[in-house]
Amino acid sequence: MSPSSSSTPVWHQFERKVEEVKPSKTDINYLVMDYLITNGYPAAAMKFAVEANIQPRADFESIQERVEIRTAIHSGNIQVAIEKINELNPQILDENPPLHFALLRLQLVELIRACTSVPDGDIGPVLEFATLQMAPRAPTNPQFLEDLERTLALLIFPADNLSPSLAPLLHPDLRKEIANRVNEAILLNQGTHKEARLRNLVKLRAWAEQKAREAKKDIPEKLDLGLTDNNSTPSTSNHPILASTLAAHLPASSNDTVMTNNGDIDPMIS
Repeated sequence: MSPSSSSTPVWHQFERKVEEVKPSKTDINYLVMDYLITNGYPAAAMKFAVEANIQPRADFESIQERVEIRTAIHSGNIQVAIEKINELNPQILDENPPLHFALLRLQLVELIRACTSVPDGDIGPVLEFATLQMAPRAPTNPQFLEDLERTLALLIFPADNLSPSLAPLLHPDLRKEIANRVNEAILLNQGTHKEARLRNLVKLRAWAEQKAREAKKDIPEKLDLGLTDNNSTPSTSNHPILASTLAAHLPASSNDTVMTNNGDIDPMIS
């Protein structure tokens, strides 16, 4: 490597090799399209299809249905979400009892949240729902019974002083987790992959980096993903086209309701 200077960054040999890899614009376009479709941005996907002059292999109406279901879960409207899932295809929940029970447990959490948020709240709806909807399912799986008992414990302890085992039940992350599982289940039911190919590539890259470091290969101390539109270092400029294309078509620049992570930009690309 040449000596460093204030104007020209020193490039590692590995970074030079990476810079020589030039994915085609077509490949990048299809990666972006797949990401927008899988993560539920129909308006952005349609706009991008026109700009990139590609034909998306997707039913935009079904994408919007996934968006509405996931938005309902993020908002705590679990009954609405379940009804929409069944309207889409009842087999999605019929053939996945753990997911169905997870949704019912989340609905129970929302009922408990509502009744405990006011003084002397009525716990009748909570007990009725647990008795009619969840108790018959609990004996079929030991984990179901444990989840039901743990959730009902929220009625006993104050929400501002929960144990570490109970606090996650009232955290927004539980909604996000269940929403992601529902999105994946719908995609699999529709005969497609449950996760964007771009995310799979990121996981593969992380695995390869780990293996390279374990094998003591000569690679830079820090390797950025190269998915941010930032040219301050060589490693972040590997895929500026991909970075800028994603940034230009995320929900902030379209009419889509943000579907990922309860309104936050996907941390993989932020």
